[in-house]
Amino acid sequence: MKKFLILSTVCLFAQNTATVAKASSNPDKHKNHAPLAAKKSAKLPKAKDENVDVVSRKTAGGGMMVKQTSAKTISSLSHSYIEMQSPTSTIESLIQTVPGVVSASEGPLTTSFSTIHIRGMAQAEIGVTLEGMPAANPFTYSTYTPSLVDSENMGQVNVMQGSVDINSPTYNATGAEVSATVRHPMDRQNVHVAASGGSYGTNKDFIRYDTGEIGHSGVRGFVSGSYARSDMWRGAGDIRKWHVDAALTKSWAPGSHSEAIFGFTDAAQGEWLYPSLANWKTYGTKYGLNNQYYNGDTHYVGLNGKNTGAIYGTLKNHFSFGHGLSLDAQAYSVEFHGPYYYGETVPVANGYAGAEKYAHLDDYKNLPGYDPSVSKLTSVEVSDWYTISSGLTLTGHWKHKFNTLNFTYWYSYAQEAASQKFYPVNGSGHWNSNGAPLTANGGLLINEDNENALQQLNSFAVDDKMSFLHDRLTIDGGIRMVMANRQYTQDLPGVTASKSIKNVFVPSPQVLINYRFNPNHQIYVNGTTGYHLPAGLSSQLASYSYNNGKATSLPMSDYKPEYMITEEIGYRYSGLFMANLAGFHYNVTNHQVSAVSYEPGSTSTISQLINAGGMEAYGIQAELASRPWHHVSAYASGQYMHTKNGNNIAYAGDYLATKGKQEVGAPQFSGSLGLTYNDGKWFGNFTLQYTGTQYATLMNDQSIPGYVTANLGFGRRLPQIGHVSPKIKLNLVNLGDNHYLSSMYGYTTNAKTQHGVLTGKSLSGSQPTYVIGSPFVVTATLSADF
Repeated sequence: MKKFLILSTVCLFAQNTATVAKASSNPDKHKNHAPLAAKKSAKLPKAKDENVDVVSRKTAGGGMMVKQTSAKTISSLSHSYIEMQSPTSTIESLIQTVPGVVSASEGPLTTSFSTIHIRGMAQAEIGVTLEGMPAANPFTYSTYTPSLVDSENMGQVNVMQGSVDINSPTYNATGAEVSATVRHPMDRQNVHVAASGGSYGTNKDFIRYDTGEIGHSGVRGFVSGSYARSDMWRGAGDIRKWHVDAALTKSWAPGSHSEAIFGFTDAAQGEWLYPSLANWKTYGTKYGLNNQYYNGDTHYVGLNGKNTGAIYGTLKNHFSFGHGLSLDAQAYSVEFHGPYYYGETVPVANGYAGAEKYAHLDDYKNLPGYDPSVSKLTSVEVSDWYTISSGLTLTGHWKHKFNTLNFTYWYSYAQEAASQKFYPVNGSGHWNSNGAPLTANGGLLINEDNENALQQLNSFAVDDKMSFLHDRLTIDGGIRMVMANRQYTQDLPGVTASKSIKNVFVPSPQVLINYRFNPNHQIYVNGTTGYHLPAGLSSQLASYSYNNGKATSLPMSDYKPEYMITEEIGYRYSGLFMANLAGFHYNVTNHQVSAVSYEPGSTSTISQLINAGGMEAYGIQAELASRPWHHVSAYASGQYMHTKNGNNIAYAGDYLATKGKQEVGAPQFSGSLGLTYNDGKWFGNFTLQYTGTQYATLMNDQSIPGYVTANLGFGRRLPQIGHVSPKIKLNLVNLGDNHYLSSMYGYTTNAKTQHGVLTGKSLSGSQPTYVIGSPFVVTATLSADF
């Protein structure tokens, strides 16, 4: 199927190229207006540059709010705001000012997956797309947004709170979606270079080349490359990332165009360690990897790291056939891969490979680092993995009079493979990945995870939109129907239940109503639904410990997709200023929470998926942005939300009294303020964020306090030197150097011992782990356009 999708993409692009050649051979028959526009812009480059600058200086809130007309609550950040932020910004760190979002940067640079909440929904329940491609791990839903696109190439970032686009290629988005676009190729030839340096040895070099129109073909493109590095700001280790973005666009005829987009990332970094509350109180921001090795030290920097790679490509086409008929066709493929590696302590004797016991490790007396006085051998676990997701999306549109009908078909094929090998560590903390891995029972590999996964998905959507009263009133109704097949196999010794196949059918209807009193005033009401397929191996098969051969996680006894029903009512104003006020309510069934904890004596984690039953929430959010006045524009956003769990959850043969408790990672209050100045020469942006108290356990017996952070970016466009337009910028992150826990890395059911609802017996707890927010960071950037 992968070969078929790739071949289809190549053939479609080749067919379009042949059409170009045919059209170019007869220019009188197929006139292309793009070359003429490009020639005009090339003659007046200064006027074009001035026009772009004027537009950016007139955006509301300095680009922190973009006008929306959809009957859904959507917040957007424009490129004019993004380009004022730190060049190492990720999508998650950029959207922390948006109402309902709980997100914070982990440091001046990171390449690992992110933690984020939107209206109480955790990261795994939030859909993430880039240019119409699903941008998360197709099985665990982890997002690797630092590997997707350089911030210099981001066009716009959108957050859809409470609902999902009916045509979106996501199957984990219960009730929120984050989408990003790439800045398209420029009309004229241009070279942009930037060099940045700052705290903790951070630096980034970036170059982008825009071709302008190539000949008289109407084809435009860009290619960019970057290299970034930084020290791990807490603990030992460093971070390095190489990244490439590229795009090629072509307009075939009025209303018809194609675009090919490509990205590549190769990154490596030390492992962030996530503390428990006790660790945080003891070590604070010093909690991290060690630089010096001692026997048994699994936190040594040489044993822990993430090597992350990503490759993606997509071909997007829009064809207009006249008579109100058009077609969007997109083929894509996205790959993420490791390996990751972690410090481990493996039993020398009486350990397990899968569920099979061994007497001793093979040739254990001659293994590096072996000490007869110690029962365990310090090792490094190399977890090699990859995921690939390929797909094809077809959306047909028919607009006739007051009615617009849309049909969408989406096919997705995804696969995953993961395996482990353990290597002994010598007395100096060194290990050899080319050496022999640990084995037992005459060559049996020590392994806790040897999995393969396969998923096929077919999605059909129909949507009908009717317009009345000269388009002032629109009523939009639709439904998406998804059929998914997911298979997991776990090939471990002594394990009998090694394969699981699940089939799921999910219908997701929606109704959207929008009424505009006039061009400046709009009200909207909607009822939407979303779903989330259970995530990861732990939803279908058990994992086993090499210490005792027992299951460390169990598959879900009730395998059902999470389902969410949301109602919203909102008001928008766009005139002297911009405003959006929305009230919302939602119900979730089969709410899935992933409890994550560290494996004893290791830096690797164990994940257990829990069906927490029902959850309900209601709240109100507001967003306000002013137009520039004397070059100054302001922004404010806020949200109040109340959540409560609807069920007591099963635990150790009893039930925990979680009914009525507040949802984890869902603060009642959050808000942001922003202030932007831009006179065409000097520019600056200041933001202030507040996040309220967040619970870390389903029993609400442990939480982290609210916190306030502030960021500042400012700079100046320097005088032009010949054809060179230089600019200097300074970014300060976390003004005041606030030391804080930003969110949860791993939830648990209860941190303290609780009593069961049925029997009253004592139910022991486990400690959640937390994400430490970025320290104070200064980054200076010098850039120029040629």
